Amino acid sequence: MRNTTEGNTAFACPILIGDIGGTNARFSILVDTYAEPKSFPNVETADFVSIDEAIQTAVLDRTSMQPRTAILAVAGPIDGDEIDLTNCDWVVRPNEMIANLGFEDVIVINDFEAQALGVAFLEDAHLEKIGTGEIDENASRVVLGPGTGLGVAGLVNARRTWVPVPGEGGHVDLGPRSPRDFAIFPHIETIEGRVSAEQILCGRGIVNLYRAICRTDGVEPQFVKPSDITTAALDNSNREAVETVSLFSSYLGRVAGDLALIFMARGGVFLSGGISQKVLPALREPEFRAAFEDKAPHVELMRSIPSFVVTHPRAALSGLAAYARTPTRFGVNNEGSRWRAR
Repeated sequence: MRNTTEGNTAFACPILIGDIGGTNARFSILVDTYAEPKSFPNVETADFVSIDEAIQTAVLDRTSMQPRTAILAVAGPIDGDEIDLTNCDWVVRPNEMIANLGFEDVIVINDFEAQALGVAFLEDAHLEKIGTGEIDENASRVVLGPGTGLGVAGLVNARRTWVPVPGEGGHVDLGPRSPRDFAIFPHIETIEGRVSAEQILCGRGIVNLYRAICRTDGVEPQFVKPSDITTAALDNSNREAVETVSLFSSYLGRVAGDLALIFMARGGVFLSGGISQKVLPALREPEFRAAFEDKAPHVELMRSIPSFVVTHPRAALSGLAAYARTPTRFGVNNEGSRWRAR
């Protein structure tokens, strides 16, 4: 078994596709390149000691099909034969998967590469547009998703091929601008003195921001879970929660606008993940788009770039399925991330 530099050749079916996040894992099997994926119930990563156990229990024990190929999108850097997930205790060991689970071929990509692949072909029914602007079909795109962390990826169209560009954009600096920001930011929990975007724009970031607002105003926090904060904000039952989600929307707009400029994303900026869907009513309010467009001297440019919330429940798996069917349409770099049985 070896880590190979082979390119995007056709994959042997059936194909297991998996989207492995810090909290949840989602799996489907593609029986052949023409079939719709067969989906399996989502699993919580905390319920299984390892990804191998999760695949065996949640997928292989529930079907008579034996996948020959596994294509997995994981939340973590791919830098060897043992791949640590950033916000989860699982370690992906492709050689052990080949030996123990019967795969002939294992491909591992970054989770936001999969999200980027997904936004290449999402239909309007799975997109909620926020603000102005129209998609330039051949232009670069950006996808970012607040979840367990803050994932970011670009998608570049070159020579009729969609090339995903993964990175660690969630760790860019995020600083105060308004007087209210300057009052709140001293109370934001930092990492080695830094407030990165991920310190605010993810699940634990919502809690971080809420606590900072409470400390600033001398109020005892009432909530400890991000879902409770967002629920209280959306039903307008707690002032600090309302401000938390309003500022969250503004800060998300700032970062999304910065990334749009970096990638010149005339093809659109796409907000993925469960948190974006949960706070969609707040994102429809003026704060998100106002912060997105507030990029002088390029305000008019920003108004021309569309932004969307991805409402597809399994967008990453949809992207992986598209890649699995026709890998030559995508410029996914498999160097050092594909393992095959000898």
